[in-house]
Amino acid sequence: MRFYAGLKKGRVLLALVFFVATLALFVDIYEYIGEATYAKILWLQFVPSLLNFTQTLSLVAAGGFLVVLLLTWLTGRLYCSTICPLGILQDAINYVARKFSRKRVFFKYKKAKSVWRYSFLLVMTLALVAQLGFIVAWLDPYSIAGRFFSYLVEPVTTAINNTLATWLQAAGNYSMHHVDLYHVDWLPLSLTLGLFVMIALMAWKRGRFFCNVVCPVGTALGLLSKKSLLQIQFKADQCTLCGKCAAVCKSECISIKNHTVDMSRCVTCFNCLEVCNDAAMLLGRVKGTNKARGQNAPTSAKKTPPTATVQATSQVLSAAKSQTEHSQQRRQLLLTGAALMAGPGLYALKKNQLPESQHELIRNERDYFPAPPGAGSVERFNQICTACSLCVSACPTHVLQPSLTQYGLVGFMQPFMDYETSYCNFDCHKCAEACPTGAILPLPMEEKQRTQLGKVVFVKHNCIVHTDGTDCGACSEHCPTKAVKMVPYKNGLMIPEVDESICIGCGACEYPCPVPAPFRAIYVNGNGKHVLANLPEEGEAATVSFEEDFPF
Repeated sequence: MRFYAGLKKGRVLLALVFFVATLALFVDIYEYIGEATYAKILWLQFVPSLLNFTQTLSLVAAGGFLVVLLLTWLTGRLYCSTICPLGILQDAINYVARKFSRKRVFFKYKKAKSVWRYSFLLVMTLALVAQLGFIVAWLDPYSIAGRFFSYLVEPVTTAINNTLATWLQAAGNYSMHHVDLYHVDWLPLSLTLGLFVMIALMAWKRGRFFCNVVCPVGTALGLLSKKSLLQIQFKADQCTLCGKCAAVCKSECISIKNHTVDMSRCVTCFNCLEVCNDAAMLLGRVKGTNKARGQNAPTSAKKTPPTATVQATSQVLSAAKSQTEHSQQRRQLLLTGAALMAGPGLYALKKNQLPESQHELIRNERDYFPAPPGAGSVERFNQICTACSLCVSACPTHVLQPSLTQYGLVGFMQPFMDYETSYCNFDCHKCAEACPTGAILPLPMEEKQRTQLGKVVFVKHNCIVHTDGTDCGACSEHCPTKAVKMVPYKNGLMIPEVDESICIGCGACEYPCPVPAPFRAIYVNGNGKHVLANLPEEGEAATVSFEEDFPF
């Protein structure tokens, strides 16, 4: 008893260490954490490590998934209860739920939802093989937790920091300072919040229901856990059928009636071992047959469902699926029609908000929206990125924002370079250090500063020098490579002139342009595949200081 109680406390402590360390990466608003620390903390995250290995083929940099598999073979799904941030978060929610509940028995044994479990695992496997990152993004538990931390927790942390900084500075204490408060678009925020609420409700009522019905990582590790060396077992002759173990099993996988533990669903939390006062449960090496292990379930419990029942269930599911598909088609048609009707109106409304001299502006047209430096190409980035959004949190300028339609469906929620929000710092490559999947690979700084994400496009017809006859030059002033320079125009005015060959597509010209999007006078047309820009002539390159007020 004491040994198992200590074992559980050790697991809980280790889980808190992993959770706090992972959360700290997303809420490090003062940038205290060194860039090399990101890889160390996230090394054991299963899906990111596996994807990173496919890109780098380095066991040193991305061998964590093998350690997780080895750990699972030895002890069962310890990853799920100790390392996975989403799993630990669910445990915290359920812990609060049990504290508020008056029920003496909170959990009961439930049969495994095998069809659901293996269906999600199949979808995940196919998505990984086909490199469909946008599907993996919605099934990988680390990525789901990452978006919650990035889109919800980080802005709240920043707001709290700024409030405290205001109070302290008013009292003459300057130990804290204000940090710019950024937040993502309402749609990614709403989707993330909705998914979190759904998972939280599952955890509140059913513990690890999400982990054992939806999560494909849990299902995959569960298959290996069936053969783990150390398993939780019953001593049937010592069991008094008190039910305490089943009542605390958040995986709902302990059958008192049959004296069995479904190790494919057990997350190795050790709750059952701690509460068993009769020493009827143990963690040990499996020996002999099921009968010798106390897993002599009655024959009736092992019968397969009758064929008629299976066929009836199949027919019901088929009818429900057909009805759902028709409903979805109707909704899609309605949404498409509404978008088509609203689109021209919104476009005209945006133009009418401009000064009269700018009503005939030309709309910006891009072949691609730029992908982060180190992505290699838009296609490669879309294949590997799981939209965990750690790069969004790590980016000092917050130019990285979750995409909606910028990449199309294949890149939904994956970060893109949003030059309406900010620009890419010439001397920074923190996104690559943060990326756990290898979707953004680290580049030497000299190469990063020459990587051409896109090419600058100047639309003279939209420029206020042309439309309003006024001075500007904000784009040229902030271009780090001087791909944009001012040349004589008329009436003593200067107008931009661009050199695509030395442009790196950082957006330092587009961001300060006073003409509102999508009618910028200067913008970056993304490259589908990144290339190296030519070096500027000696003496032309300049560094844009992030410390200065930007852009005016």
